[in-house]
Amino acid sequence: MSDNALGEFLRARRARLSPEDVGLPSYGRRRVPGLRREEVAVLAGVNGDYYARLEQGRERHPSPQVLTALATAFRLDAEAHDHLHRLAGTPRAPGGAPAERRVSPRLRELLDGYAHTPAFVVDTALDFLAANALARALFSPFRQVDNLALMTFLDPAARSFHRRWPEVAATTVASLRHGAGQAPDLPRLREVVDTLLARSDEFAALWRTHVVHSKSEGDKELTHPEVGALSLSYQTFDVRAAPGQQLVVYHAPQGSPSAHNLTLLGTLHAGLAGRADPTGPADRSGPRGWPPRPPAAPL
Repeated sequence: MSDNALGEFLRARRARLSPEDVGLPSYGRRRVPGLRREEVAVLAGVNGDYYARLEQGRERHPSPQVLTALATAFRLDAEAHDHLHRLAGTPRAPGGAPAERRVSPRLRELLDGYAHTPAFVVDTALDFLAANALARALFSPFRQVDNLALMTFLDPAARSFHRRWPEVAATTVASLRHGAGQAPDLPRLREVVDTLLARSDEFAALWRTHVVHSKSEGDKELTHPEVGALSLSYQTFDVRAAPGQQLVVYHAPQGSPSAHNLTLLGTLHAGLAGRADPTGPADRSGPRGWPPRPPAAPL
């Protein structure tokens, strides 16, 4: 991860806009896509040399007023605006703390209560912290069920599991970006990002776009090798008792083919239901107490 995250974010957002997007006349040949630095400075009402220093990392402490002006110039949505403030060290709201890696007994009991739908808990780095039996069955095609981002980019199973893999890849990177803004010094998150930058060109290209948003709800189009197609919706909930933890719940409409396939999947993996899920911070070697899989390639 770069030590000039603010500058990289500003350059990436500048490259995403054309003069026509912001109502400016276009003149002269442009060596690279996007707005010129002086155009951003005009839009934000700041000195052009000052803005250049922000991008270059020679100025790292812009005022909240300058950041808000830049957010307006770049037409950032609320999450990207918050991310910009966090990168500059002036969050608009209290930032997220690194997640507590131990899931409370009450939350584990709640997970197990979702008997007919997959549910799991991840942290800021997208590490799995706990999951119910049906979630473990759902992700069983993967060699390791340890981290959503590593699974998406480094496990060959991901391409066939996710029918819309490019979309999943993009949202996963945007979620990691959001986490990096909330907890930029979290060692595990830096480890995940650095591993993916070294091993996946696709991740590196998406990471350079600096798109940022958190996952709240959406749809998943999956193919499980044992039961076939699954069209699921999901909701993500912040665990207020453990900042940084997120509860993710998948759902299939009652009576739908996907609901039938989830029930079948649960039946096929019925042995998982009675097993403990000893997921915890001390063990990242594999699926953490889940049924053994062939070992993944070393990171």
